[in-house]
This record gives sequence, C-alpha cells and structure tokens, in this order.
Amino acid sequence: MLGGHTGLRMTAVFGGVDYEKQARELREGTDIVIGTPGRLIDFLKQKVLVLKDVQVLVIDEADRMFDMGFIRDLRYLLRRLPAYDRRQSMLFSATLNYRVLELAYEHMNAPEEIYIEPQDRTVDTVEQCVFHVGLDQKLPLLLGLLKREAWERILIFCNTKAGVEFLAAKLRGNGYPAEGITGDLPQKRRLRLMEKFKSGELKILVATDVASRGIHVEDITHVINYDLPQDREDYVHRIGRTARAGKSGKAISLADERNVWFLEPIESFLGKKIPVLWFGEDWLEQDKAGRVRMPRREPSGRQGPRGGRRPGLPQGKKAGQGHVAQQDRPAEAPSPSQEGPAGGKRRRRPRRKRVPQEKLPSAITQGPTNTPAT
Repeated sequence: MLGGHTGLRMTAVFGGVDYEKQARELREGTDIVIGTPGRLIDFLKQKVLVLKDVQVLVIDEADRMFDMGFIRDLRYLLRRLPAYDRRQSMLFSATLNYRVLELAYEHMNAPEEIYIEPQDRTVDTVEQCVFHVGLDQKLPLLLGLLKREAWERILIFCNTKAGVEFLAAKLRGNGYPAEGITGDLPQKRRLRLMEKFKSGELKILVATDVASRGIHVEDITHVINYDLPQDREDYVHRIGRTARAGKSGKAISLADERNVWFLEPIESFLGKKIPVLWFGEDWLEQDKAGRVRMPRREPSGRQGPRGGRRPGLPQGKKAGQGHVAQQDRPAEAPSPSQEGPAGGKRRRRPRRKRVPQEKLPSAITQGPTNTPAT
C-alpha cells in the first residue's frame, strides 16, 4: 500500500462493498480519500463527506473517465471543491485528449502540461508482435502460444463480455487456470480475483478494456490481445500492464479478419510498425474443451434451482398452492373439434367477417359523450 508508513490516514471509497464501514471511516476523519465519483457523490449528498477543506485534487485515468461517462459526475464534484486558487489540481493519464484539456483549463488556474517521454507511446522493455490468423485458427494458436512461451502470469484482453466468458471457459476446459473479469462484475468477486491474480494462485486473467485500467500487477510477463482494440489508445493501456517497475514483458496481438482493420490506426498512433510473426501448423494445438455453453440467466421474476422456486412456478406461489406442474397434469382427450373427421386434418373454424367501420354504432365510433342516457 502506497503511503502505508507515512502516518497518514487513508480511506478507500467505492461501490459494491460495505457502505456503513466507509461512512464510519469518513466520519472519524481521514487525510486522504481515494474513491470513485459515484460513491463520493453519494456520501457528499448524505453530508458524510465535506469538500470545503480539500487542498489537493488528483484525477487519475482522466481520459477513461470521459469514455465511461463520468464527466458530469466529475464536474459536479469540481464545482463543490474550493476555488482553483486555493487548491492544487493534477490530472494523470497515459493519453491526453482535447476533452481532458478542456476540463483542465476550465477548473485549473494556469495549468501546465507535463509529458514524460512523449516521443515514445510504449516503453522499450515491451516486446511487441502480431500474428495474422483466421477466426478458425485463433483459439488453437492461442493454445499453442501458451505451450511455446515461457510465461508466469498472463493477461488476455477481449473486446466484449461474451468473449471474456467464452475464452475463460475454453481455457479452463483445456486445463489452464483462467478466470474472467468484466466491468459489471460484483466488486467483492472482482477483489477476490485480483488478490488471487496478484498472489500467483490465478495464472491467467481474461479481461475487457473497462477492467484493464484497474489492474496494477508488477509480475505480468505476457499481455495477449485476443481481440485488437477498436480504440488505438486502448492498445497502449493494454500492453502497459506488463513491463512495469523496470521489468520486461511481451505483448502478443492476434489480428483476425474481423478486427485487422484496427491495426493500421494503432501503428499510426505508435509511430512504428508492429513486427509480424508467422506460424506453422505445428504451432496450433487442438481444442479439448469441446462445445462450451455460456450459463443461461433466468428470466426476470423467476429464480433458478438455488432460488427456492422451480422455474415453472408463478411468482409468489410455492409447490402445492393452487398450481399443477406441467408434467403432473393428466392427459386430456382431444375435443371433437381438434381431432378432425376420421383421423384426418383438423377443420378450421370459419373466419369471422369484419364489420366496416362506418356501419358500427355511433356510440362506439365516436366514444362516450356527456349526454345523459334516456
């Protein structure tokens, strides 16, 4: 923990965990508050958090705040802070866009831009390469790379939540310890997975871009882009998860026919070409997981087997309370109108004739009137 030996009291404020514990720590007093915009605004409205004495403001991953729709929350918090000449404000980001600069000039007094090695988008300790592969060979190539590479801890990126769930299930089916992490994962489960990943108990983590910014692990040896990112700046953030704290790392990208179009903007943003590697048939490994089915979610209003009700029961009713399960109902004999003459086709009922609109009674076509009935 940064600052653990400074003697300062620090409080982490974010959603998904104990609300009362965080509120109690804020009421007792703290020197540094690290939090997410939503929970900070919640405590501010509850008058648990007071911002009038804030001396230093730090906004980390400022560009991602815009992409995730937090700009209104940030402006709400900034307007309730002391004036810009009474506090120091700092915005940190691996990439600065015009929206971040607009926020800086709006809420800062004579801001200054500080760049660290602006000529290089990525560090030299990251070895980058890309494979051009078809969709049908993408998973076999990934399995082959896991056998050929000398890896210790791997972070794999997919563009969608469904892709993360599918790939994590496939890797587990092939004997690799893998778990998936997405933006809508409950906070407690997210923290447990991150602890397992940091401790080395979990060797492979599959994630989306939403989750990539909060992954700070120093010993990630490989980053694999199973899907090339649609945003070229996300590529920089992805491969920045490896080669941290002066260590070396390797970034491998798989470009298939669906997302190979994102490669040229990425290389233009980096200012250089990513080396292309070619693979042979001996690089491909057979998928042993077979068909992988994603867990099906129950419709709203119904619970699965662990919820205490059977899927067929209506909401609010239990077994034996005015409901007969489909399999327990006695077989009913078909009605004469259904079975048809001598086992033939069922007769259709004659279609009703529609009455033209102008022949309907006036009370129906014109609606009710205020005239009393006689």
